[in-house]
Amino acid sequence: MTLASDTLVLEEDVPGGAMWSCVLARHNALRLTDVEGGANASVLLFNRDQLLERYNMPDTLKAQHTAFLTKGRALYSDMGRILCSITADTCGWHDTVCGVSDAALVRSKYGEASYQDKRNAFYRNGRDALLVELGKWGLGPRDLTPNLNLFSKVVADAEGDLQYVSGYSKPGAFIDLRAEMNVLVVMSTCQHPLEPGKTYAPKPLRAQIYRAGAPAPDDVCRTSPPENERGFANTERWFVMQTGAR
Repeated sequence: MTLASDTLVLEEDVPGGAMWSCVLARHNALRLTDVEGGANASVLLFNRDQLLERYNMPDTLKAQHTAFLTKGRALYSDMGRILCSITADTCGWHDTVCGVSDAALVRSKYGEASYQDKRNAFYRNGRDALLVELGKWGLGPRDLTPNLNLFSKVVADAEGDLQYVSGYSKPGAFIDLRAEMNVLVVMSTCQHPLEPGKTYAPKPLRAQIYRAGAPAPDDVCRTSPPENERGFANTERWFVMQTGAR
């Protein structure tokens, strides 16, 4: 589905193994597209107007009786409000529980490739990439909370062990995140920590911001499941109290 040119606000290509961030204004949406297939986007979300409020993984999952995210789901903050809604998704499953890679993991899986030796081709890891991007907004290690891993599917086997599903996200797969408040999005495109390959080859993404408009009363993210009605109401109440506008 191509975005209408008159709604497009920003379009950028994000290389594999990079870090990226943006402020997503309320009722704008961020489309992330897996350009080549096999990408991973490790994402953190914050209330831009009150940075102490941020994405809360446990509340997001238990409120919607799920372990993964797809279209129709909402991303809850630790205050019971909704930061973003997933309004479109051609991938179908996004990991919520596996976290990000760190320097020791990358070194053990892919070997050593330092900046001193490789310059910009050095091997990056998700934790350090997120910390670099968080620092641009005055945030730091204490703000590195459980993240989303968009475009990555991880399932539990019969013994309860987590298994990464290789090749799940196809070229051109995309997900749309509509902001229900002003949201700071912080992202790393480093490889998923459970990806089984031994080659360092993080994949690129395309980021597009577009004007999405306010959700209708019967919006699928508002009504599925019923708990989300309360999440939207809490969000709209907070926004009226803060700004005087719905």
